[in-house]
Amino acid sequence: MSENNDSVKRILLTGGTGLIGSAFIKKYQHKYQFDVLTRQRVSVNCLFNNEENIQLLYGIRDLDDLNDYDAVINLAGEPIADKRWSLQQKRNICHSRWNLTHRLSKRLNNSSSPPRVFISGSAIGYYGRQNSIEIDENFDECYQEFTHRVCKVWEQKALLSHAKTRVCLLRTGIVLDKNHGALKKMLLPYKMGLGGRFATGHQYMSWIHIDDMVRAIEFVLNHPHCQGSYNLTAPNPVTNAEFSATLAKILNRPNVATMPGFVLRLLFGEMADLFLFGQKVIPKKLTDAEFLFQHPQLEEALNDLLAP
Repeated sequence: MSENNDSVKRILLTGGTGLIGSAFIKKYQHKYQFDVLTRQRVSVNCLFNNEENIQLLYGIRDLDDLNDYDAVINLAGEPIADKRWSLQQKRNICHSRWNLTHRLSKRLNNSSSPPRVFISGSAIGYYGRQNSIEIDENFDECYQEFTHRVCKVWEQKALLSHAKTRVCLLRTGIVLDKNHGALKKMLLPYKMGLGGRFATGHQYMSWIHIDDMVRAIEFVLNHPHCQGSYNLTAPNPVTNAEFSATLAKILNRPNVATMPGFVLRLLFGEMADLFLFGQKVIPKKLTDAEFLFQHPQLEEALNDLLAP
């Protein structure tokens, strides 16, 4: 495959205040013109106010079509692990993804000169809980649970526009960034000497370094042959026990505590499934397309993120 960097100049991006969206903009803001669609007026102004090549949009209703854009990157959605999964929170998780994605597809279909590519978020939760089976993008024996339903409909909404543009779906794993997301939440208990595995620790964690995450998005953005679903995970997933031991080693802290499954259930309810079950996900389509991971091994990735 050959890149065509001249083809993409102006990008409509949703989810610009999130972990992935903000990192992508910061890395590429001098390469592309970004129109950031957001409802988080305060947060987005703090992040990007008066930044070069960034324009802020506060509502999709003013966009009848998307003719002015070369690409759309859709990363918006209620964080899935920030709150206990009440019925209302489940609705928020679903509809924050489904409604906007549907509206973007509708505007793509209304465009006489549509963007060249629509890159839309998803997650490895699409596959549901699995054991130690190695999963690539062709795996279709998904476990029917909440995370699968969220991602399946999310992807279907994006694919409504596939007749008008190239659609890429980002099945994202655990994104490692020391200042945000899952890794940041793990650091405090380890620094207090309370780090350790969840339950048996046998469940797999499919992770990706934030730098590889944003590089992979740009890779599919600029490679016209990339389309369909992509696993955005490092090529070497590890078990929860391995992850815990490696993080403790990097931090030079104990790794002796164990969080029993029943305690996780008491604390988080159904959301505990995110910690108790996993997937061993392989980024086959990315590696087949010759995308080169800068951080393929967990210990090196954590060292890069956490070294003084």
